[in-house]
Amino acid sequence: MESLKKNADFKNCYQTGRSFVNRYLVIYLCGNGQEKNRFGISVSKKVGNSVVRHRTVRLIREVCRLHEEEFAGGYDIVFVARVRAKGISYFRMEHALMQLAAKAGILKEK
Repeated sequence: MESLKKNADFKNCYQTGRSFVNRYLVIYLCGNGQEKNRFGISVSKKVGNSVVRHRTVRLIREVCRLHEEEFAGGYDIVFVARVRAKGISYFRMEHALMQLAAKAGILKEK
C-alpha cells in the first residue's frame, strides 16, 4: 500500500478529483496514471485531540490495508474523516469506507 505524502498531491486530488460523501467520511478520487493506488488520510483537529485523530487514521489505514485487493488500480484516493467519525468502531468505519468505495465505483467487479 503506497501513501500520498506531498501536499501538492493532496491539493491536486482535492482540486481535480471527484468527491463522495457519507456520514463519517469524504473520499476524493483522481487518476494517477499508474497501475497501483496511492492513499492519503486527513483528520482535522475538529475530530478530537491527537489520540483520537491517530486512532481514526489507524482505523482507516487498517480498512484500506485489509481491502486493498478489492480496489481497482490507478487512483489517488484521499480519505477525510468527518467530525462524526470520532470514536466509531472498526466495523462501522469499515462499512462506511466500503460503502463509499462502492458509491465511487472503485471496487473491482466480482
